[in-house]
Amino acid sequence: EKKQVELLAPAGSPEGFYGAVHAGADAVYLGGSRFGARAYAENFTEQELIRCIRYGHIRGVKIYMTVNTLLKEDESSQLYDYLAPFYEAGLDAVIVQDFGALRLIKRQFPNLSLHASTQMTLCSRYGAELLRGMGVSRIVPARELSLKELISIRRQVDVELETFIHGAMCYSYSGQCLFSSILGGRSGNRGRCAQPCRLPYSILADGVCGPEMYPLSLKDMCTIDHIPELIEAGIDSFKIEGRMKRPEYAAGVTAIYRKYMDWYLE
Repeated sequence: EKKQVELLAPAGSPEGFYGAVHAGADAVYLGGSRFGARAYAENFTEQELIRCIRYGHIRGVKIYMTVNTLLKEDESSQLYDYLAPFYEAGLDAVIVQDFGALRLIKRQFPNLSLHASTQMTLCSRYGAELLRGMGVSRIVPARELSLKELISIRRQVDVELETFIHGAMCYSYSGQCLFSSILGGRSGNRGRCAQPCRLPYSILADGVCGPEMYPLSLKDMCTIDHIPELIEAGIDSFKIEGRMKRPEYAAGVTAIYRKYMDWYLE
């Protein structure tokens, strides 16, 4: 009996959410109006998000909310009032990067599941054990890890593993990037990455400008061929990147992974 692997889809807007649910996602992650690492996605108002939680739950779909920016000192006092309505509506988990936010949420909402964001840059069992001790039930390890490294964490620590299987890749090490904030005053750690790595650049040498190229821009990840290995590795949740992408994209990608995951599990 193969265990059920969760297919986790992104939603940057209510349209994206309904698209992902109907394309067969087991869970959807999305951001509210604040503290999410995609400030420029349409995101969700409080009412929309509560409606989505209820809609998802009727269909057996879990909802995870991103609270994965680094918080400023004066924001920590606003976290409780911001999260309370979603918690009361039955939110399934929050995805967190900031250790302060982690502690506050653990104290104020002891029954809310905590997922450690990939931006915590967890690369080994030691980080996983530390966070497990802090009450985290699932970690999203650094995206640079090999399958072998993921299997080793999974075997040594009793914590769920969620890994990215599709979508845009951050050029920087596990998203720890300051390029955007240095160049344009917009920090990726505050949800405002301008993605300067996606732009064309040319090299200026001896006063002569070379041809424009894309030296930093990475191709999207696509692991459709590796689904059997990923399932056999015991990974708990397959995560699709794309809260900034169009709803059609999220739904289309979700539907394809759903098809091949089910096919393999059968």
